[in-house]
Amino acid sequence: MEVEVELSKIIINEAVDQQIIVLKELEGERSFPIVIGMTEILAIDRRLKNIQLPRPMTHDLLENVIDQIGGEVQKVVINDLSNGTFYARLHINLDGETVEVDSRPSDAIALGVGVGAPIFVDEQVFGNMQM
Repeated sequence: MEVEVELSKIIINEAVDQQIIVLKELEGERSFPIVIGMTEILAIDRRLKNIQLPRPMTHDLLENVIDQIGGEVQKVVINDLSNGTFYARLHINLDGETVEVDSRPSDAIALGVGVGAPIFVDEQVFGNMQM
C-alpha cells in the first residue's frame, strides 16, 4: 500500500555537503528525513520556487525529454529502504501505459515537485523505519 506524503521541510546547511528533506504523510503524523546532496536540495528548492535558469539543469532536461516524447510524470514513489538507503520509482504515463523508472529519491522528488506530481511512500518503508 502507498501512503501519500508531502515535502514538509527542506533543511539547507551550506557548511556541510549532506542536506535534509523531510517527508510527512498527508493524513497522519508519521514523517522521516532523507539525507541528500547539495546539488539535489538546491534543485528541489529552485523548482519549488519556480526559479527559471537561462539553460536547463538536469531535472529540467529530464522534464523536457518526458514532455517531448508525450509522457507525463504521474507520481513519485519511495518504494524501499535497505541498509539505510532509500529507493524510488518514477511512474510515467506514456501512450496510456505506465512506465516505472528506478531513481534516487532526491532526483525523483526534484523532478516531481517541478511538475506537480504527488509523492507516495510504500507502507513497508514506514515499517522499516521503525526497526
